[in-house]
Amino acid sequence: MPEASTRKAVVLVSGGMDSAVTVAIAREQGFQVHALSVAYGQRHSSELEAAGRVSRLTGAVEHKTVQVDLRSIGGSALTADIAVPLDNDAHDGDGYIPVTYVPARNTIMLSIALGWAEVLGSSDIWCGVNAVDYSGYPDCRPAFIEAFEALANVATKAGVEGASIRIHAPLMRMSKADISREGQRLGVDFSATVSCYQADADGRACGHCDACRLRAQGFRAAGLPDPTRYV
Repeated sequence: MPEASTRKAVVLVSGGMDSAVTVAIAREQGFQVHALSVAYGQRHSSELEAAGRVSRLTGAVEHKTVQVDLRSIGGSALTADIAVPLDNDAHDGDGYIPVTYVPARNTIMLSIALGWAEVLGSSDIWCGVNAVDYSGYPDCRPAFIEAFEALANVATKAGVEGASIRIHAPLMRMSKADISREGQRLGVDFSATVSCYQADADGRACGHCDACRLRAQGFRAAGLPDPTRYV
């Protein structure tokens, strides 16, 4: 095995706080981070601009953005003319899936990451999915990550030849407060991130969507100041 400092990893970077902490954890573990973002037709470009900032600030060796037009199929408040729910009550554990769920998004993003990892000769893919304080998306659960990892190892040349591809999801069982504290420990600049589902062109958050509420609750529960810029 090569030394940790030479190990390459593809890390999905959305521009939000979770992916920023994920990059920082991968870097702390000695990986060379190849940051990957997906422009899938989401409501705002400020998220992608934040992804570039996060990648630079956390020391990624490169940042790539791949275009995928999920707006052409719609089906989500993030990719179609459907209103983003505001000030919704939580639906923890009741099976509720909100209209901000983007059909197959994480499957598509991880598939792109898998392809790039194979080209780079990397066996490690990292993503910031979380199944504790999250919006109820089915592709943020441990079962999904486990199933995709199994798929990766039978669907690729690298996997068939014994590369043992691994999907890392270090935040899976962390609360947003835990993620906030971990980011602080690692020196993550949360002010550079954008989590809001409908941030404006300058990256300012609405403060009312599920993503904003979960983020604010996390900082509050962690006893940390909220660096988010609000409209």
